[in-house]
Amino acid sequence: MSGAVVHGAPAAHGGVEGLELTTKFFPLGFFFYFLKPVVEVDGQRVSAAWGANRIPLAPGQHHVHVHVPYLVPSKVGRADATVSIAPGSTVALEYCAPAWAFSDGAMGPAPQQYTGMGLMLVMLLVPFLFLIPLFALTLAM
Repeated sequence: MSGAVVHGAPAAHGGVEGLELTTKFFPLGFFFYFLKPVVEVDGQRVSAAWGANRIPLAPGQHHVHVHVPYLVPSKVGRADATVSIAPGSTVALEYCAPAWAFSDGAMGPAPQQYTGMGLMLVMLLVPFLFLIPLFALTLAM
């Protein structure tokens, strides 16, 4: 979602002025259970986990970057957004790690789609296309 500026809404009663970032991953991407997303705001790393994250920010424009550390490549699911925080407001963003590890992530106003879904489905189905004829041959013998 690079390039577009996301504006906030008034903070809910007792809400934190800043960013409400929801991070999630496709359930079949079970390896993400063992990793934590890396969130940087204006180049500074902030504490984050999968699920709801409240990040207090001063009013103004902020650059948000999210990725997930991985083996090869070292960063997967990169996504960036620019948010504009007005005094007393909160910006809600949703980050979706990719379904296919080598795709970019998706970040913006909810709901976001998992990227790389087509590639992941192809990679899951291709082995079955080879196994079905093989299985049929073994039954025919």
